[in-house]
Amino acid sequence: MMGEPKSNRKRILTGDRPTGKLHLGHYVGSLQNRVKLQHEYETYLLIADIQALTTHWDKPEMLKQAVYDVAMDNLAVGIDPEVTTLCVQSMIPEIAELTSIYGLFTNMNRLRHNPTTKAEALQYGMIHENGDLISGFDQLTYGFFGYPLSQAADITFVRAHLVPVGEDQKPHVELTRDVVNKFNQLYGGGKEIIPMPKALIGDVPRLAGLDGDTKMSKSLGNVINLADPPEAVKDTVWKAITDKDKIRKGDPGNPEICNVFKYHKVFNQSEQIAEIERDCKSGVLGCVECKGRLTDILNGMLAPIRERRRPYEEHPERVKEILLEGTKKARILGKETVRMVKEAMKIDYFVL
Repeated sequence: MMGEPKSNRKRILTGDRPTGKLHLGHYVGSLQNRVKLQHEYETYLLIADIQALTTHWDKPEMLKQAVYDVAMDNLAVGIDPEVTTLCVQSMIPEIAELTSIYGLFTNMNRLRHNPTTKAEALQYGMIHENGDLISGFDQLTYGFFGYPLSQAADITFVRAHLVPVGEDQKPHVELTRDVVNKFNQLYGGGKEIIPMPKALIGDVPRLAGLDGDTKMSKSLGNVINLADPPEAVKDTVWKAITDKDKIRKGDPGNPEICNVFKYHKVFNQSEQIAEIERDCKSGVLGCVECKGRLTDILNGMLAPIRERRRPYEEHPERVKEILLEGTKKARILGKETVRMVKEAMKIDYFVL
């Protein structure tokens, strides 16, 4: 089905943590760009289920459906399994092996000061912050603390050259680069055993939840999933916070502080944005009508995505086949990487 990797193209590693269905924030932040990049680069899309367990370790039973949902959402937005290799992290033991090896020479202080890890640990209540001091590590698990090394293994098991990330994820790629540099210095003998990956940072808007400036979150109820039916989209948009001083139609509004207008700027056609801004400020456009327009735009955009998702929902065995084939293909690269790593470390005692 999928051909051999094309050596004349650079290799990309991208992916998602399967904690539920993907939403508009994922679409704007990574999926749109991912669909384009798959035709320019040899792309591996990793469904990082072990990393999902670093914050959901007490709910492993939710993973199976979440893995399938993430795969279906990627396929529905345009990821082509004939072009992109979809694979499952926990089914590739070479990733775990590389994670263990990288942990041997990565010091704790480097992990402790990773800003992304720190931000997520604060979000989940694993640590507490008082000024510049971090305390309360009693809730911080070994798996969560070390998951940047797991990400380094994700990137390097396929020997990726590029990693598409947002600005907030750049520290993870920087840590991976430190790991790769240290490994090559220690064991490379002047050779590059593992290629040095680079962050591929796209210029994409950061989409907050419709209820304010917070990020999209299922727990906050401000998520519009790519698979949501039209009525669910309408319900979420209708709960959106607008300009609190614009009480009724006719009142002048301030679109710059309105969350609905922020979504119009992302998803609406450019020529209509100026009209909405003008009519909101003059009071000609009321909030109800403005929300209705946004609902129509979002449902129009999501309709073909829902349509492409439906056959996979009806035939989950097809999703399983894609993931199985992709994971087998990814393991071929992973096995070769581990062989090279062990050979460089002089711990390739014999072949099993």
